[in-house]
Amino acid sequence: MQTSAPTLQSFIAGRWIGQQAAGALKSAINGKTVFHAHADSIDFAEALAFARRAGIKSLLAMDFQQRAARLKAMAAYLIEHKEKLYAISHHTGATRADSWIDIEGGSGTLFAYAGVGAGELPSGNIVHEGPAVPLGKKGSFAGTHILVPRGGVAVHINAFNFPIWGLLEKFAPTFLAGMPCIAKPATATSYLTEAMVRLLNESGLLPEGALQLVIGSTGDLLDRLDGQDVVTFTGSADTAARLRANPNLIARSVPFNAEADSLNCAILASDVTPDDEEFDLFVKEVAREMSVKAGQKCTAIRRAIVPRKHLDAVAERLAARLAKIAVGDPSVEGVKMGALASKAQQADVAERVALLCTGNEIVFGDKSGFKPMGEGTAEGSFFAPTLLLCRDGAANSAVHDVEAFGPVSTLMPYDDIEQAIELSARGKGSLVSTLVTRDPGVAAKVVPAIAAWHGRVHILDREAAGESTGHGSPLPLLKHGGPGRAGGGEELGGVRAVKHYLQRAAVQGSPTMLTAVTGEYVRGARVQEADLHPFRKWFDDLSVGDSLLTHRRTVTDADIVAFGGISGDYFYMHFDEIAARESPFGKRIAHGYFVLSAAAGLFVSPAKGPVLANYGLDTLRFVKPVGIGDTIQARLTCKRKIDRPAKKDQPAQGVVAWDVQVTNQDGEMVASYDILTLVLKRPTAQQAG
Repeated sequence: MQTSAPTLQSFIAGRWIGQQAAGALKSAINGKTVFHAHADSIDFAEALAFARRAGIKSLLAMDFQQRAARLKAMAAYLIEHKEKLYAISHHTGATRADSWIDIEGGSGTLFAYAGVGAGELPSGNIVHEGPAVPLGKKGSFAGTHILVPRGGVAVHINAFNFPIWGLLEKFAPTFLAGMPCIAKPATATSYLTEAMVRLLNESGLLPEGALQLVIGSTGDLLDRLDGQDVVTFTGSADTAARLRANPNLIARSVPFNAEADSLNCAILASDVTPDDEEFDLFVKEVAREMSVKAGQKCTAIRRAIVPRKHLDAVAERLAARLAKIAVGDPSVEGVKMGALASKAQQADVAERVALLCTGNEIVFGDKSGFKPMGEGTAEGSFFAPTLLLCRDGAANSAVHDVEAFGPVSTLMPYDDIEQAIELSARGKGSLVSTLVTRDPGVAAKVVPAIAAWHGRVHILDREAAGESTGHGSPLPLLKHGGPGRAGGGEELGGVRAVKHYLQRAAVQGSPTMLTAVTGEYVRGARVQEADLHPFRKWFDDLSVGDSLLTHRRTVTDADIVAFGGISGDYFYMHFDEIAARESPFGKRIAHGYFVLSAAAGLFVSPAKGPVLANYGLDTLRFVKPVGIGDTIQARLTCKRKIDRPAKKDQPAQGVVAWDVQVTNQDGEMVASYDILTLVLKRPTAQQAG
């Protein structure tokens, strides 16, 4: 086939495949062919073998911290070359603001997961999900949990609406988890995904086999997966159900995570009046969700549930706001809403609007001849913003079952908040809901009720409005996904997403063996004591289990009085002899924070050395009171080491977590905690000179 439009290629087994042109991919703006998919067949056996051989090897040659640093570098590279992607994104019908969500939102997700990896994951490729728990009476047998790379391949099947973000929000946690992936974007907008993958490949930052790209059909790919692999899907609920039922996935128990389009809702609480700022916030939010990406978002507001007494006011203001939205070619000045992704999508939305119109009214839509702005737009895939009104949401099932995946939303009234909650649940599971209210009491009542049916609940009031990211914006650190119709899956959510791609295993054994396996000191394990204080060791020279048992200190009345004077803490348990005697402790006791400070005095090495600073304190518990005359002692043990990538103008360093146990004269634990310190690495010969 001879064509002037370029033919897209798949990136398989380290090479670009696709010479023969197939179906035409047309601009959503003017209907002209801009790319072709390729007709060349893909050998998915080869793709999987390459991922298992080269991809797993190259990814696991790095640890969590190194992969996090690589994600950050990839994100920076995409931002540096973002204008190339903006130029191509225009063909999808997206405005600059729409493309920003996709391109810079996708890159931002890489940045976010780079931060998650650097801040929450260890060095190495094992995550210890502690604490370990004793399984015997003598402390010689314990159990804990670890998370390890699955040793499989992730297959990511994405929707057409976010060609870049859709891939990167799945790729980022997969990459961090050390799992190679094969990504299949929706064909209609796959040209933008292909451009992004080419950039990543050209950067030289993508490890061999870490990412492969499929343009077109997945063929027999799902039939070739096994139990160590994972499949994720974003798209329609019907397609999710069909893929989930693949016989091979069922037979081999391949994890399948679905994020499906859903009938998300926004509820205007009855405490809000048309004179309140929140009333306008509700109207703006609904209008924005109808127009951003031309309503082609799995999180868009499809049902606007409002008090019956304010129905007319909401309809009037929404219609007025929608009337101001200029629709057309995004390159035309003043255009705020672009096109649907394709002619097929345009026809699908029109068909579904017709179904929704049965028994309902059109408040705003294509009444007077819809004409998008710009040359050639008559051949584009534009659709007028359409606001419907269902006066009886309890009786009309279509508004809770039919989703028009475009700039379409339906207003429906409620008589009391219980009915609003009931209407929201009629969507049978949604990704997100918004509650607009001024009353914290309303939020406290409604949110727990609707949370059972929604993956995320967005509460909007004037206080949050200035910083709110909005109803329809999934955030890297918060869960994305929902129950029921929404697919029942979970994506994002910070480190939770990484753990989805790791295998959890329970491990039992002696504390010494658990320490060896996890790379983290487990109490009761053998320790290494030496004449050199652990705080005098460089990061490189420290080993997990290096330990110091300090000298002792007897607590006096003068200690308590002095600490009270310094801190200003004159709590009765420390100073009132009579009240303290009548308490459950039966005596005056030392301040807990005095015990903490006294322990630091016991184990700190005061002279200048590799330890730079104490920057954190975790898991602090005051286990038993310390009274006047009690003698305390501390044990300091290197619990965990986390390497840190070198930074400009900073000495090389790492983070060390220290296990601290403070005991009394009877060997009983009185305080327990971890301290985090920054520790310098051994200077190189050049630095030393």
